Amino acid sequence: MNYGFVKMAAGVPEVRVADPKFNVQAIENLVIQAEGRGIEVICMPELSITGYSCGDLFAQQLLLDEAEMALIHLLNFSRSLDIITIVGLPVPYKGSLFNCAAVIQKGKILGIIPKTYLPNYHEFYEARWFASALQLRPEAEVWMCGQLVKLSSKQLFRTPTCTFGVELCEDLWSPLQPSTFQTMSGAEIVFNMSADNDVVGKQEYLKQLLRQQTASTISGYIYSSAGFGESTQDVVFSSKAYIVEDGKILAQAKPHSLEPQIVESEIDIERLRSERRQNTTFTACASQTMRSLSSNYAIIDTALIGQHQFEITRQFRANPFVPTGPDLDDRCEEVFAIQAEGLAKRLMHTKTSTAVIGISGGLDSTLALLVTVKAFDLLKLDRRGIVGVTMPGFGTTDRTYNNAVDLMHALGITMQEINISKAVMQHFDDIDHDPRVHDVTYENSQARERTQILMDLANQLGGMVIGTGDLSELALGWCTYNGDHMSMYAVNAGVPKTLVRHLVRWVAERHEGAASKILLDIVDTPISPELIPADAEGQITQKTEDLVGPYELHDFFLYYVVRWGFRPSKIYFLATRAFAGVYDNDVIKKWLINFYKRFFSQQFKRSCMPDGPKVGSVSLSPRGDWRMPSDASRDAWLLECEGL
Repeated sequence: MNYGFVKMAAGVPEVRVADPKFNVQAIENLVIQAEGRGIEVICMPELSITGYSCGDLFAQQLLLDEAEMALIHLLNFSRSLDIITIVGLPVPYKGSLFNCAAVIQKGKILGIIPKTYLPNYHEFYEARWFASALQLRPEAEVWMCGQLVKLSSKQLFRTPTCTFGVELCEDLWSPLQPSTFQTMSGAEIVFNMSADNDVVGKQEYLKQLLRQQTASTISGYIYSSAGFGESTQDVVFSSKAYIVEDGKILAQAKPHSLEPQIVESEIDIERLRSERRQNTTFTACASQTMRSLSSNYAIIDTALIGQHQFEITRQFRANPFVPTGPDLDDRCEEVFAIQAEGLAKRLMHTKTSTAVIGISGGLDSTLALLVTVKAFDLLKLDRRGIVGVTMPGFGTTDRTYNNAVDLMHALGITMQEINISKAVMQHFDDIDHDPRVHDVTYENSQARERTQILMDLANQLGGMVIGTGDLSELALGWCTYNGDHMSMYAVNAGVPKTLVRHLVRWVAERHEGAASKILLDIVDTPISPELIPADAEGQITQKTEDLVGPYELHDFFLYYVVRWGFRPSKIYFLATRAFAGVYDNDVIKKWLINFYKRFFSQQFKRSCMPDGPKVGSVSLSPRGDWRMPSDASRDAWLLECEGL
């Protein structure tokens, strides 16, 4: 299975100016290599059959005839191949000459796309030799290589896996890019054959342009530009080629290379389609565009292509919520600011200068406390209005207790200690529960007692309870209903567990003295609800990830289930690639099944979750991002999981 990926390529062949015979042989060399790699479509540079820098030689009939003969040679070469090839050549039509892309497959020209916008500035004078596609009538057809072919910029090509369009060089740089209209009309991928000269700073600008265009049109983009061999009389062409998907560059050519190159990668068509379905702005723009177009795009079906099996070369990050390098600092700063600003607004709205928060010495409550301190500082409120409550119980260890107490002192907030053991034992007696039975009643009674204390203290003090639970716990339902599940504002509700640890470490690195040391020890403490008694040495016995599975796996599953709507088989495949050498496939399957079971069964907790700020692209708020019936069937998902 290819899991919704299609393998595409940009080719940069060796070129000789005004030598179509040589150039078509160079193109064929790349095409046969691409066919062997399972590539579905390969795009060559602009005017790749003649060379872009022919100048006034484009007016020579011999060059035009040689270009057509070279295309005939390429068509014959392609008869036994599945791959679709896009090549550039000059095409004469009714007394004009057009700079065109020819889309060919299996000996047939599927369509010819003329360039729309012609540069006529600096070193480029295309309007001297070529006419614009704007001069053509929609029904224009041209005889080329013995075939009657549609000559129009309004053509899209449909393969069994995707729909694609083609634009040429300057078209991308124009205010009204043809690729925008193509994607609004159904193209999921756009190919651009270009001849882009190199000047200082231009390459970075081009990459920004490609990222922005693909992000706004939610598309894949394959860009191939002329390389070594073009004339260097006045400019240099430096083999720029990129494959871009929805704002991200997947692959790029080695610039200034003197060798031919194939730049290849896999476009995730399922991902693009999922994003378009969810993006109502895209849908609205597409509808508006189609109504305003004077003539719709023609859809040309390609020949059936055999199921290409290819190696997927893309890398998938094991922690999609956690950037790497300097981006991690930026992400932490932004997330922390969003959390603090969200809480600051709620405090202002409720005219509250008191916040009550349970402090366990674990990661989540620590992050919630740090956010609350930041919000109070933003509002210039006295930190003593933050009431941190440590509530030791049957499973509390010295390490977490001491960290909780020391952190509250270090941050200068008000601290209270209320031991819940006596109250919970009284509750066990009231409901006739044997405290030696460490079942769900034993655990949840402690969580609900703590929440009752926090809520009543908030009433007593005229404050609000700050929630500590995170996004990953909400996904798994790893919280006690009407216990730690409930609060008056849940500052961590949009933060996945894999990011919580980095956020606390990020704050620790910006603190000095005792607070920093405490925070770093909290980062290194095993994740646990501490509802089961410690061992004889006082160490934590109840480790969350032993019970529900590694959070890094669950966050990976969560990202692809909620953000992209991928089916279990694809998520499993991506996970086996991302976590190769970390978890074996059976372990990944086990926890994927567990994720789906819990994700479906625990929706009722998310349906009544408190307010809290969204900080990233995945949120489980029932008021905005995730509206799911609490009684939806999970059978189809589990059946596919079992078949993995």
